[in-house]
Amino acid sequence: VALPSTSSRMIDVQTKMAGRALELLNLPEGQPCYLLDIGCGSGLSGDYLSDEGHYWVGIDISPAMLDAALDRDTEGDLLLGDMGQGIPFKPGSFDGCISISAVQWLCNANKKSDIPAKRLYHFFSSLYSVLARGARAILQLYPENSEQLELITTQATKAGFTGGVVVDYPNSAKAKKFYLCLFSGPSTFLPKGLSESQEEEEATESIFTNKRVPHRLARRSLVRKSREWVLEKKERRRRQGKEVRPDTQYTGRKRKPRF
Repeated sequence: VALPSTSSRMIDVQTKMAGRALELLNLPEGQPCYLLDIGCGSGLSGDYLSDEGHYWVGIDISPAMLDAALDRDTEGDLLLGDMGQGIPFKPGSFDGCISISAVQWLCNANKKSDIPAKRLYHFFSSLYSVLARGARAILQLYPENSEQLELITTQATKAGFTGGVVVDYPNSAKAKKFYLCLFSGPSTFLPKGLSESQEEEEATESIFTNKRVPHRLARRSLVRKSREWVLEKKERRRRQGKEVRPDTQYTGRKRKPRF
């Protein structure tokens, strides 16, 4: 089945939400971290993590979306899996977790054996385990109603998490966003949601964006598949500990078609 092409607006919205989730993770400045992206889809939010210098693993239930991520040559490692059946990694594997527009799907029962509360608890308890102690999980979600949000937060609390819900632009129909901020260590303060004031919104976004522009532009200025792009990608793979062929004068050079 062919996937519809992703619109530039959707890419922009997904990237902004990934950026906000990364900001709420409050990771150490200038330190590459190992992150988990739940419901990673075609890797749009993962691309943002890579642009910020982090390493990541994405998990998604859709083979078609993961194929799209592979076609886009996304940087993260990808895993096919149902988050409602748990996160299959060793305890303490990740420095943090983000998720964009995925967790609310656990509230749906797609078959008789699906019990939302049990699937949510299984998800949150395994997520608590795979996070390093003190790490955060920032889960952007679209709850249908307050009862659904309460069901989600109740199961997260049962699994051992502290934290709460951060709501950005609560009075805006379009811009309103829910972020479930979970702490796997001692309780810490809950971040504030972004303000509805247009002036404050612009100031917050400019501060938040300017921190990331230099590194992001440095990568995006590289022409895809060019020699510089290939060399930069190989160097990143080496930092990840992956086996990479040595650089030569032929690296990144276009090959002539063979018959």
